[in-house]
Amino acid sequence: MCINARQDDWHEIYTAYQVAQLGSLSAAAQQLEVHHSTVLRRINALEAKMGTRLFHRHARGYAVTEAGQALLTAAAQAEETFSRMRARVNESEALAGTLILTSVNNLVPYLTPLLAEFQQLHPNIRLEYAADSRVFRLEQGEAHVGIRSVFKPEDPDYVVQRLTRTTGTLYANREYLRRHGRMSSLEDIEGHRFIGTTRPRPGSMYMRWMEQRVPPEQIFYRVQDFTGFVPALQAGMGCGPLSCWHASLAPELQPLLTPPEEWAHDLWLTSHGDLHRTAKVQAFTQFLKRRIAERQNDFMPA
Repeated sequence: MCINARQDDWHEIYTAYQVAQLGSLSAAAQQLEVHHSTVLRRINALEAKMGTRLFHRHARGYAVTEAGQALLTAAAQAEETFSRMRARVNESEALAGTLILTSVNNLVPYLTPLLAEFQQLHPNIRLEYAADSRVFRLEQGEAHVGIRSVFKPEDPDYVVQRLTRTTGTLYANREYLRRHGRMSSLEDIEGHRFIGTTRPRPGSMYMRWMEQRVPPEQIFYRVQDFTGFVPALQAGMGCGPLSCWHASLAPELQPLLTPPEEWAHDLWLTSHGDLHRTAKVQAFTQFLKRRIAERQNDFMPA
């Protein structure tokens, strides 16, 4: 009974607060989604408990009396406190759950430390990283955020932002450079040994260049995908094309020539329009754009 009484007291105080804010019983009833008579009954009950009038009744509506001002000031402070609490609870609930990122698999070693950093900031968000050469469909719920290179996604339902400008060049280890020397241009391939992939990769401009310009007899080692590419370069098995950001993670690799202008391209940050403004997508995209901007030299070296 005591608990119910306290609940009733708060209903009456909150109703009086709404009447004071809106100036009439009918406006308060509409705001509270109750009948006009319910508002009047609560006001009368509260005034009876307080032993004084809280409102002056007049033709233009209800005006707070001096006696009621202290009570309603306390009610306003309580409402502000509850509003802040609701906002924090809503934010906490929103920054939780699963967030799925998709990108090409050669971005994995660069992005993974950033994902760990993001999760330290938002420990209630569970991350899934779908790294694949296949383009995941955001509209089908396969991912929340995508990072794509070179070609700007054209789906009209996507929100597409330019993440950064990046480029690449041919890299090898120091011992390879000592034995074979540098290159003056992309045409200067005579005498060089290359590392390639076991199957064509039409999505990679680097691999397209190799398939079109490098004779098969000069490709002395092939790997299935990019996970084996950097170890082969580090081992001195040949030279090969690599993004500058990828090479920044392996400082023992050296460029054979200045990054060719034709290899510069954009990375695109994508999200679906229906999910773009959700709290967790906004938190992640804003974090990623900031951290990539801070590390821009990894993508376009001077």
